[in-house]
Amino acid sequence: MDKSTMTRRQLMGAASAGALTMLAPGAIHASAAPAGRAGKLALQGGRRVRTKPWPSWPVWDKAAEKSVLSILRSGDWFRGRGETVSKFEAKYAELLGATRCTCTVNGTNALLTAMHGLDVGVGDEVIVSPYTFIATYNVIIGSTALPVFADTDPETFQLDPDTIEERITDRTRAIMPVHILGIPADMDKIMAIAKKHNLVVIEDACQAWLAEWRGKKCGTVGDLGCSSFQNSKHLPCGEGGAVVGSDEELMDRIHSYHNCGRRYGSVQGSSQYPIIGTNRRMTEYQAAILLNQVQRLEADTERRWKNARYLTSKIKDIPGIVPHKLYDGVTKAAYHLYPFRYKKEHFNNAPKARFLAALTAEGVPCMGGYGPQYRDGLIEVALNSKNFQRSFSKARLDRYREELHYPGNDQLCEEAVWLSQSLLLAKKRDMDDIANALLKIYENRDKLA
Repeated sequence: MDKSTMTRRQLMGAASAGALTMLAPGAIHASAAPAGRAGKLALQGGRRVRTKPWPSWPVWDKAAEKSVLSILRSGDWFRGRGETVSKFEAKYAELLGATRCTCTVNGTNALLTAMHGLDVGVGDEVIVSPYTFIATYNVIIGSTALPVFADTDPETFQLDPDTIEERITDRTRAIMPVHILGIPADMDKIMAIAKKHNLVVIEDACQAWLAEWRGKKCGTVGDLGCSSFQNSKHLPCGEGGAVVGSDEELMDRIHSYHNCGRRYGSVQGSSQYPIIGTNRRMTEYQAAILLNQVQRLEADTERRWKNARYLTSKIKDIPGIVPHKLYDGVTKAAYHLYPFRYKKEHFNNAPKARFLAALTAEGVPCMGGYGPQYRDGLIEVALNSKNFQRSFSKARLDRYREELHYPGNDQLCEEAVWLSQSLLLAKKRDMDDIANALLKIYENRDKLA
């Protein structure tokens, strides 16, 4: 498989498996600037910069086996007959500084549940970033709401808040900022815009566990926040998700809705099912895995944070390599992926795919990030559906099509390069291999094209 076309989850697996076997590099001091590696590129038969496999992911702790097996042997796999999901919900809410947490079967369903809880749905418009995993689009489209994209800020890889207000209409109901790659969006500006226009804010924090905006955990700044615990995520259990919030009545509705509409807390009535609901419950054995995995989350997050900042300091002066910027309000990024931009004009105009192949050959697995998904046909399928044509006027849908122009996002899609979070779990000195590989490619730029 061409590494430039690998999905994010395939990249995680390749990096975790230590699929690349390499020869030993020369040692360098961690405090030194990247050393030149002007020998032949590994892509052309030269010696690789990186020799060792990168840390594997996910990491299984045998200490978790007793609790998981106990649940499996008991037959009490459903949360209604156990306490494990409730224990994890309490732990995760405490960790994030939220009042409450409700777990779901995955992050996509967490977002759907949050939208329902805040009454965002048919005929509404939701402002969202175009630079995100397809699930963010899908939950809006699947609710027969219109995903209205603000542009992306290429420097930060995040939703550009200065392009939000021009997209607001009389049908706009919500803003869904995405802390993509585990890097916080500009929540000060987003929350100010939401307050000005009386909009709700649903944070897609599915890649941002323990990331912080001005000391507050991502997912706790808006009305509701959503997390994912999918296999590649920093807090994994295969599949799983969570909705967090601090409004007790709202969280009662969230819990009731995800549990078939059953009575819960302030959600009462003469019927056992006072509200319309669905079944999006997490299982007991998933929660047992999470209770074990959460024990490593804070230490892993701190390591990624430190290694990412060190890596940025090592590569920021390499021509054509542009590390992401953090907003002033970011007090910690989680780095589900480490991003930078590749400026081909500094590399003899070699296409990004060639650069990705060269970096991977040097022992640093990488990928090219998201493409402009609003052009891949999905949006047009939705706009042509009966549900959308019943819910929105032809004039609105035609105008929407005309607005599908996002120069900042297009630029980012052309230039973005991602490194897996598992690379950042290596030692600080291992970041030097990444820097040296980038510098080696730059010094061989005339041989790339």
